[in-house]
Amino acid sequence: MAVTRQSSRLSDQKGLHPSGTADTTKSASNGRKRKASTLRSPSPPQGVTKRQQLLTTPTKRRTKDGIQASPSPLPKTGDTTTERETKRRNAKVARLADPNATNAALLSPETSRLVASKKAQEPESPTKQPTAKRKLTTENLLDTACAHLISVDERIRPLVEKHHCKIFSPEGLAEKIDPFESLASGIISQQVSGAAAKSIKAKFVALFSADGADAQEKAFPHPSDVAACSLEKLRTAGLSQRKAEYVKGLAEKFRSGELSARMLLEAPYEELVEKLIAVRGLGQWSVEMFACFGLKRMDVFSVGDLGVQRGMAAFVGRDVAKLKSSKGGKWKYMSEKEMLEISEPFAPYRSLFMWLMWRVEDGFTDVSTLE
Repeated sequence: MAVTRQSSRLSDQKGLHPSGTADTTKSASNGRKRKASTLRSPSPPQGVTKRQQLLTTPTKRRTKDGIQASPSPLPKTGDTTTERETKRRNAKVARLADPNATNAALLSPETSRLVASKKAQEPESPTKQPTAKRKLTTENLLDTACAHLISVDERIRPLVEKHHCKIFSPEGLAEKIDPFESLASGIISQQVSGAAAKSIKAKFVALFSADGADAQEKAFPHPSDVAACSLEKLRTAGLSQRKAEYVKGLAEKFRSGELSARMLLEAPYEELVEKLIAVRGLGQWSVEMFACFGLKRMDVFSVGDLGVQRGMAAFVGRDVAKLKSSKGGKWKYMSEKEMLEISEPFAPYRSLFMWLMWRVEDGFTDVSTLE
């Protein structure tokens, strides 16, 4: 009887795994297909690729005590995808710079497209072997200029450390400049206050804007539009008869091609000064300020600027109050010859030197409208 019960239990358990689960897998020898296992590896989280899962899954290694999971490899410091992408973008923004050339990013006044210099080349990749002499780019131009000025005269260090020159900084050099707008704005602002110049310019732009356009949609007009406009209409913006003639004449120069963004980008300093002074309404000082603040040329120096004269006199230790009361005429603080002699060692970065001389005496010269 006992034998019968044992045989019955064995027959009931036939076809069961040792674990007690039903055996649904058939041997390959009997020609039947294996049934897929119901136990699958967990699927990766949504948005995670197989490669990312493999990189983050701990690897296993055998030890005397069994299998032990090894820790996931740590990412290399400073080599993350975000940092590499940032470096790549910055490398593309940087351009070669030249203290004796135009460093501004100029726009074509007619098309509003960026004009690239034929001489310009992409700076070397940061990953390449550095050369013996570091190339000047828009990223290091200001630092190089500051270092040069300090090496010439240590007394200028406090000015450099106190005043950051945004004009020649990487951000300032990345600013896109429309040369027609810059020159026309200079003519509009002549002999009027900053507030009046801003108001007149806004009215001038509105003459060529669609009705109902907001301030952000009102772009500065193209030279061809201004050249085709009558003097009477230009005067309704608040321009005097002479200024209206100056702005219209400037527009005609750009429309005819006598002036162009490419010429201003590639011409030697003496040539562009000569061509700009030939335009009615643009004098020596106006052209020098445009070359410095508009074209971002690094070696501009205006001996006729009263603020620069005063700043240089104070910089070398003279009592400017006594000089002003004792001297008359154009050269109240320092002669042209002396200014050139003092500034010469600071070349080819005299634009920065001039900018700092304006700030020797805070509050005396306001150049904010030029920047």
